[in-house]
Amino acid sequence: MQKNNNLRKKEKDREIALERIESLFNQAKEVFKKDSSLSDRYVKIANKIAMKTKTKIPAKFKRNFCKHCLSYLKPGINCRIRTKNKNLIYYCMNCKKYTKFGLKKPK
Repeated sequence: MQKNNNLRKKEKDREIALERIESLFNQAKEVFKKDSSLSDRYVKIANKIAMKTKTKIPAKFKRNFCKHCLSYLKPGINCRIRTKNKNLIYYCMNCKKYTKFGLKKPK
């Protein structure tokens, strides 16, 4: 009985965490033009929530921030995107590091 309650509580906590992560990324997107440091802060908070609740950040947001410095990325403004050998390469202008994402084959 106790295990079921704990599992339900964890599931509920993860659902709440996903909602908060989504809202933080949406706020980061809106605020980026006015204050980029505030949008970076929103991404850091979202990452902390994800780590604390052991929740994965949704795939639609994974390419929106740098994995190294946790800054919000906006293509053409503070990140450069290139394709090379069937990979998307995101180069962060803040920390000067890059992240590779695999491209899927079109069907």
